[in-house]
Amino acid sequence: MIRADRRILMAVAALAIALGAGWAYRAGWFPGASRGEKETTEGRRGAPRGDAPVTVTTAQAKISDVPVTIDAVGTVQALNTVMIRTQVDGRLVRLGFTEGQDVRKDDILAEIDPSLYRAQYEQAVAKKVQDEANLANARVDLLRYEKLVAGKFASVQQYATQKALVEQLAAQVRADQAAIDSAKTTLDYATIRSPIDGRAGIRLVDVGNILHPSDQSGIVVITQLKPIYIVFTLPQQALPAVQKAQRDGPPKVVALGPDNATAIASGELTVIDNQIDQLTGTVRLKATFPNADLTLWPGQFVNVRLMLDTIRDAIVTPSPAVQRGPSDAFVYVLGDDGLAHMRPVKTGRQDEAIVVVTDGLRAGETVITSGFSRLFDGAKTHVVNSTSDVKEAPDSGKNVSPPPEGAPRERGRRH
Repeated sequence: MIRADRRILMAVAALAIALGAGWAYRAGWFPGASRGEKETTEGRRGAPRGDAPVTVTTAQAKISDVPVTIDAVGTVQALNTVMIRTQVDGRLVRLGFTEGQDVRKDDILAEIDPSLYRAQYEQAVAKKVQDEANLANARVDLLRYEKLVAGKFASVQQYATQKALVEQLAAQVRADQAAIDSAKTTLDYATIRSPIDGRAGIRLVDVGNILHPSDQSGIVVITQLKPIYIVFTLPQQALPAVQKAQRDGPPKVVALGPDNATAIASGELTVIDNQIDQLTGTVRLKATFPNADLTLWPGQFVNVRLMLDTIRDAIVTPSPAVQRGPSDAFVYVLGDDGLAHMRPVKTGRQDEAIVVVTDGLRAGETVITSGFSRLFDGAKTHVVNSTSDVKEAPDSGKNVSPPPEGAPRERGRRH
């Protein structure tokens, strides 16, 4: 019991000491206490918000022509891609290209051993010479029989038989010529030429190998890089706008770099696919690019921007200037008095850089582009940018952080 009573007394004494110290601090008995209390009290009361300028950046609304575009992701495809294969059996004796080399149409790419096919060609030529000699002899006999029949020294049947023999040998000569043409074509197949202008890839076979037309792998792949295609897809909802743009001429298509801003190549839309994919609800399009500097490469994924139209003489402002409220979009316009005036606006086309303002803003007015969390209607501002299209506010003040969106008007009424 005694120990319990002591504990209770010690707790009561500690509480009394703490209360006394707090009262003494508030009364200003400790050094600096009165000053701290005074600053705290003033902080709670707060000076009028208009006395603390909000640090902002600004920009000027301008009149500009705004392109109407639609972005997509496309795949680069070669205009033509040819797998070079042999059309005859034989041993590969020579490659006429270097890997990665640009080749022209009809340049020699490879040679198959032509010995067997040259012999077949020469045999066909000799067979024709033989049959032509027989034909010439048969025609002489035909003339002889013709004279004998006229003098009634030979029968008409003998003359008809000789005439049929001449026609038979003439047909044989024509067949020999066809055999020569076939042998010549087969001999030409032993020399493999490029069918297109393009660039040779990595060779798929080495010299000395026996090649067959049925081989799965060819000799090399030739790819045409100039011009080149980009194939991309768009939602079916965008198809009417694309068709409208195409009626005025081939729409311009720009290939963009990884930052989705830098243009790396320009081309034209050439093909809209003739059907919509029912599984994805998209339509395929193909654009052609000159690709003179080879910035596009087959198989490459690129961002593309299709130009559909141009909005003429539109009032534009930077995208950060347009804020979204509970009911509509609004901007803060910097007045000549250095105050921020909230103004509702109607917007049109918008991207990551600019917004087209269709109503509520005039060209030349200065809009605020940052500092919105502390900004309210009628707030004093301090402009930190110094560009030529910016109107400086007369007042200055310390940088303060901005209020949550959605209540700018209510916070502006608290003074």
